[in-house]
Amino acid sequence: MSLTKKILIALVLGVIVGIIFTFVPESAFSPVNQYVLTPVGKIFVNLIMMLVVPIVFVSIVLGTAGLGEPAKLGKIGVQTISFFLATTAIALCISLALAYVIKPGTEGVFDVSIADFEANEAPPIVETLVNIIPTNPIASMTAGDMLQVIAFAIFVGIALAYLGEKTKGIYRLFEQANEILMLLVNMIMKFAPYGAFALIASAIGGAGLDAIGSMGAYMGTVILGLFVHAGITYSLIIWFLGRANPLHFYKGFFPAMSVAFSTSSSNATLPISMKTAQENLGVSKNISSFVLPLGATINMDGTAIMQATAAVFISQVYAIPLEFSDIIIIILTATLASIGTAGVPGVGLIMLAMVLNQVGLPVEGIALIIGIDRILDMLRTAVNITGDAACAYIISENEKRKLKKAG
Repeated sequence: MSLTKKILIALVLGVIVGIIFTFVPESAFSPVNQYVLTPVGKIFVNLIMMLVVPIVFVSIVLGTAGLGEPAKLGKIGVQTISFFLATTAIALCISLALAYVIKPGTEGVFDVSIADFEANEAPPIVETLVNIIPTNPIASMTAGDMLQVIAFAIFVGIALAYLGEKTKGIYRLFEQANEILMLLVNMIMKFAPYGAFALIASAIGGAGLDAIGSMGAYMGTVILGLFVHAGITYSLIIWFLGRANPLHFYKGFFPAMSVAFSTSSSNATLPISMKTAQENLGVSKNISSFVLPLGATINMDGTAIMQATAAVFISQVYAIPLEFSDIIIIILTATLASIGTAGVPGVGLIMLAMVLNQVGLPVEGIALIIGIDRILDMLRTAVNITGDAACAYIISENEKRKLKKAG
């Protein structure tokens, strides 16, 4: 049986077991979750997170050096960032439109006095941009500051490309390091079905059906936005810009999407995303090594959809109307907030706090959605990495056509 089928079966079984746990007493679910599900899930996530920083650094160096001349690197960089910003803006418009049509915050009566969530203050956008250049690259790697790691890796890659034959030995060393890391990824992925099962069962069993049911309208709006964006926006882009069949793309990239769904972490899924894009979709190694790590750091379409929907939802619950200028601010803030957002579970809530502050909505409203956010985090992470892969696939296919035409 293929790994994809094993992961899919594990996800389904995890959902079933999680639902079953919602009907048993907490005293029965808690020990199973504490001593079995949570440890298995954490071991799986930790195994992958162990490789994230080295894979990002090595792959970005190889990708940048492999692209060759700085002009080509700059061109692909502009295409990548333009794609990310455009699709994020589209995602926000879709989610805002759905939120105003469905009006999830006007369904039922919510107890707004229960809010007790305290979000960490999100860093200012200017500060994030300035801090992209690391003062200590080693410290950045230790802390897992991905934007700084990427910036340093790009500089090293440019130097290797510029020096050429003089640094051929070091370039070969990076290639060998990449082979080692990919072997470790293959070994870890054999554990993926068990990790996926444990993570899903724990998330659903812990949330409970009551929490899910009480937020049905909000959940439905976010999920609909995610499916519209992934199923329509990405499909149309792949069809017209990539000149490819979207079904082929989704079928090939499904293994990475399933891991993203179970881990809720773009960073944790990155090794599998790169492997899947290269082997199943034929994305060139140089482009996938550059675009996917960058996307895991700055491209968060799924998170943006949640933030826009949650902002409208909270405004409706608290009966605080949003002006047109507020809508524009939400779009701009949520788009820029994706830059530097860590690709780890739950970080979208911290970014949401920044969005709410910008339009004068109570940050305490986050408490109304925090109980079910783990479930939605799974779906939006899958959308996040799908957008990264779509960008890499389109750029790779266009580069292949240019080379074929030139040759």
